[in-house]
Amino acid sequence: MNNDPIVKVEHLSHRYSVQWAVRDINFEIDNTGIVGLLGSNGAGKSTIMNIICGVLSQTEGKVAIAGFDTREKPVAAKQNIGFLPQKPPLYNDLTVDEYLTYAARLRQMKSSEIPAALEQVKEKCGISHFSKRLIGNLSGGYQQRVGIAQAIIHNPRLVVMDEPTNGLDPNQTLEVRSLISDIAKDKAVLISTHILSEVQATCDRIMMIEHGSIVFSGSVEDFDNYIEPDSFIMTLSHAPSEEDILKVGGVTDVKLASDLTSSYRVWFDGDKETMARMVETSVKNGWGLTEIQLEKSSMNEVFAQLSGHGNHQ
Repeated sequence: MNNDPIVKVEHLSHRYSVQWAVRDINFEIDNTGIVGLLGSNGAGKSTIMNIICGVLSQTEGKVAIAGFDTREKPVAAKQNIGFLPQKPPLYNDLTVDEYLTYAARLRQMKSSEIPAALEQVKEKCGISHFSKRLIGNLSGGYQQRVGIAQAIIHNPRLVVMDEPTNGLDPNQTLEVRSLISDIAKDKAVLISTHILSEVQATCDRIMMIEHGSIVFSGSVEDFDNYIEPDSFIMTLSHAPSEEDILKVGGVTDVKLASDLTSSYRVWFDGDKETMARMVETSVKNGWGLTEIQLEKSSMNEVFAQLSGHGNHQ
């Protein structure tokens, strides 16, 4: 497998009637790993996914899947894509084997290759013991696994999933996340979701779309650190007055966070040495510092700020 990106999007724009849904989008997706596509409702996520999957033809720009231009060579591009919509395209009156065989034929797989692919994908998705079971009689979690199986039966290099754990209970969610992580070991997976815990639990990289433009692209860690921390929590066994804590260089405010543990929330001016000075001052004055921890913004706060709904200064 070469190291060229599996997805390359250049100057992508799409307009519905007079309204631009996405405008001048550029990004690449590597051959393996999980990319989370985040964004508010109406941000442009579905438009981008539909264009990548060949469901929509873009107004402007270029999309290449495994080196194939989706306009010039749509069939070759789509052979490299597996797609799981938000509502899996299942036929409840077919057995698991019948449905997956049908999905394989839709993907124009050779008849001789289908039986082996069928067994392989059922084993990977943990549904081998349901081969002869009607899909309509399976639980929601197992129906989702069948949906994932149809998306990967033709061994695509890119798997696109729209809200893959939507409607699942906590145990089913964990199982499907584990399956997605397993798939991403040798494929690229693009997940569209608005569930931030999903992104944190599964994704290697985040792309966030707002008003048709990319407002963030980077690792989950970069996303977590997008808002510069300006406070920390410390616990003191021999706490001084708040006035004494305020005298430490860089400290701008202090409030008691917990009476029970003598924990304080301390705000500082952004000087990264403030915590080190606090430790030094505590040791020098016998304040009995037992814990100190930088407070990071939650993913929800970062999402709100990037989408223009935050109130962080």
